[in-house]
Amino acid sequence: MLTKKLSKLFNPKVIAIIGASGKEGTVGHSLIKNIIGSGFDGIVYPINPKRTNILGVKTYPSLELVPDQVDLAIIATAAAAVPAIVEDCGIHGVSGIVLISAGFAEIGGEEGKAMLKRISDTIKKYNMRMIGPNCLGFIKPSIKLNASFANRMALPGKIAFISQSGALCTAILDWSVKQNVGFSHFVSIGSALDVSFHDLIDYFGSDPQTTSIVIYMESLTDARSFLSAARAFSRNKPIIVLKAGKSSEGAKAAMSHTGSLAGNDFVFDAAFKRAGVIRVDTIAELFNIAQALAMQEKPAGKRIAIVTNAGGPGVIATDTLIANGGELANLSEETMTELNSCLSPNWSKNNPVDVIGDARPVDYENAVEACLKDKGVDGVLVILTPQSMTNPTETAFRITQVAKKSNKTLLASWMGADDVEEGRKLLEANSIPVYDTPEDAVLCFMLMSHYTRNLELLHETPAQIPSKFHPRVEESRELIKEVLADNRTVMTEFEAKRLLDFYQISVVKNGLATTEDEAVKISERIGYPLVMKIASPDILHKTDVGGVILNISSSEEARNSYKKIMSSVNAKMPDADIRGIFVEQMSKRKYELIIGCKKDPIFGPTIVFGMGGVAVEIFKDTTVGLPPLNMALAMRLIEDTKIYKLIKGYRGMPGADIEAIQFLLYKFSYLLMDFPQILEIDINPFGVDERGGIVLDAKVILDDKVVIDEKNPYKHLVISPYPSKYIKDIVLDNGLPVTLRPIKPEDELMEKEMFSNFSERTQRFRFFQLIKDISHDQLIRYTQIDYDREIAIIAEVTDEGRKKMAGVARLIADQYNETAEFAIVIADPWHSHGLGNKITDYILEIAKTHGIKTVYASILAVNHIMLHMFRTRGFKLTKVEDGYYAEIDVKNLG
Repeated sequence: MLTKKLSKLFNPKVIAIIGASGKEGTVGHSLIKNIIGSGFDGIVYPINPKRTNILGVKTYPSLELVPDQVDLAIIATAAAAVPAIVEDCGIHGVSGIVLISAGFAEIGGEEGKAMLKRISDTIKKYNMRMIGPNCLGFIKPSIKLNASFANRMALPGKIAFISQSGALCTAILDWSVKQNVGFSHFVSIGSALDVSFHDLIDYFGSDPQTTSIVIYMESLTDARSFLSAARAFSRNKPIIVLKAGKSSEGAKAAMSHTGSLAGNDFVFDAAFKRAGVIRVDTIAELFNIAQALAMQEKPAGKRIAIVTNAGGPGVIATDTLIANGGELANLSEETMTELNSCLSPNWSKNNPVDVIGDARPVDYENAVEACLKDKGVDGVLVILTPQSMTNPTETAFRITQVAKKSNKTLLASWMGADDVEEGRKLLEANSIPVYDTPEDAVLCFMLMSHYTRNLELLHETPAQIPSKFHPRVEESRELIKEVLADNRTVMTEFEAKRLLDFYQISVVKNGLATTEDEAVKISERIGYPLVMKIASPDILHKTDVGGVILNISSSEEARNSYKKIMSSVNAKMPDADIRGIFVEQMSKRKYELIIGCKKDPIFGPTIVFGMGGVAVEIFKDTTVGLPPLNMALAMRLIEDTKIYKLIKGYRGMPGADIEAIQFLLYKFSYLLMDFPQILEIDINPFGVDERGGIVLDAKVILDDKVVIDEKNPYKHLVISPYPSKYIKDIVLDNGLPVTLRPIKPEDELMEKEMFSNFSERTQRFRFFQLIKDISHDQLIRYTQIDYDREIAIIAEVTDEGRKKMAGVARLIADQYNETAEFAIVIADPWHSHGLGNKITDYILEIAKTHGIKTVYASILAVNHIMLHMFRTRGFKLTKVEDGYYAEIDVKNLG
């Protein structure tokens, strides 16, 4: 329903402009002029009770008197009148609204908030969709509709552009016409009271006329929906974001502009990377990368060969490449031999391949062809500077012919103006992007490379965890309750390390002593040398009050150290709440890491990993991730730091156990997932070397304002975690025990084995055709799912001493969780034992709990077993071609 309403909003046949004006220079006048002047082949009704016509078009005093059913209402009136107008739109069956009017949250005040709430409630009440308020409107060039007050029409194209800033829209629109950049849709969402980024990503992601989605973002209010939509479509359509507010000053400006939080910029980076989104820094990059990805294949990596006829631009390109994390490709011996045979003896004999200023078109052709064939090259940048002996057009033609023989990334920089214009046009006409400067070309190549890497992350099959993980959740919950009940939000170090130990995160041997004798007893148990520290929630800086003694090596020293610490602390902070003295074994590791968490106001808990120790804020070698993590995601966090080169083993030194660090991050993410009460955790340092890793110091800060939602315990996360609540054990009719559980990314090999053993009959019933083989990409799609949008329940059995997948049932919901498509397949060895019935009933039960309204499926007419299953459950069956369409209202399920 909501999807259809959005489709009507962007494809209206009848438009009403409420607030249309005959007065030039007003928004109402620009709107009517743009719509009737752009060639839109629909009906337009200006609504203005004070006029009889505007620009020769008859006006109407109200919607009630409009003779046709209105699909889209554009409202450009004073803010005070808007709530009543929106109600009127709902009463008269309007599907979509573009609310141009401003004057709500942006200017503050309770009155503005109350008006927005009334508008929002009305939209939901009548199932309408609305863009705005405080927006420019939208343009859809393919139907010649300019439903905005921008001063020009956008060119037609394949890019969908979404912007929070109306003013930026007009500037980009002007720029795009001069740069010949076209759009499928051009949308200003303003304050996004209803339709927001995620709605439009879902809509444009399914639009065949859109090949990439380009976004200007100032703030984000529904991070979970945005990431869900982006992850769903970024595999197939590039989503490119220019996020404003990188600096703290810029973030404040963004916040005041849109009335919402701007968020931590590093966390935005992590979120975009996790969703496969490309982030850019400039408007030019925004469209350069969109154009390049539309024209060229993504590079497999970050190694580039540069072919140039001038040394300077080659050096500049190289500097830009290295500064942005790229690599100059090492040309193979075969490539060097080929270049030596076809180029002037004076060529550079290296990469960049300088073909010298007098290079002929054929020299360029030979050099580019040789580089493209090199297996160590991921892409080629061709640079041409116009010189007296250069033929830019003929060279461009030769390059286009070479490009047809390769599927590698090929970019060009034809430097200059009039002399190279014809060559530039020729290259672009043959899908080779051309840039004014080598720097722009290199930056675009690196953005393409980052996109490849982000997609690899989405497509990567994670390794199984190295051992069983059974956290002591209830003990952790009790510990957190005790601290909060004590009217504290800061855990003592002893409590912090207990919490980590409950999640199988290795901590140094320790104990809490409240007497001298207990201190000695603990010391003897854990072994020397050791350290003693005061345990008090009131004392954050222990050394300042004489609360720390190191290198204690005997029971006598332990007793004396206990007395010395107590005496010093009582003298300097007599009112401090002292819980005892923390006794801990001293431990030294070669490398010090930091593993931390901070709750972000937009993205919830975030994971920080990197170089630790006292210099953590100086070197700033850290990276940020979002829970949940699997082993593959944990590895990417580790790889994205400089210290990774050291801990994996450097110059003959033994490396740390990287798999153990991955597993540590995996366990740490579960701790954050299970307890929304955690505001901050700081494990610094986490000592690590070839012997393993151990927590040397830890701090935990709790959030006492969190209200636990028992029905939705993971609402504090922006990425839905594995829904373990749906794990269920059953017994088949033949007595075989089966575990029904949600699918996991780690199940890829198990599902591949099941698919490879399907009979032809089973293949036809599930896929309506025979499948020769199932690819890694297909398996990724089946196993790495977004649990907010899809649920797949597998039947896991133990057969021949190992785990196997006996079947799988799926529900794939629309983005609004209104309807879901059902599919099921049972592997041949487990037919006729009741598994199909049991797994179907279970997943339909889950559909109910998810609030899905309608479940539907397609079945072949010869699949009598499935038809019987649907009939007995009350599905309505409709004959279609060689099969049936089955549908049921979920509330009618037994």
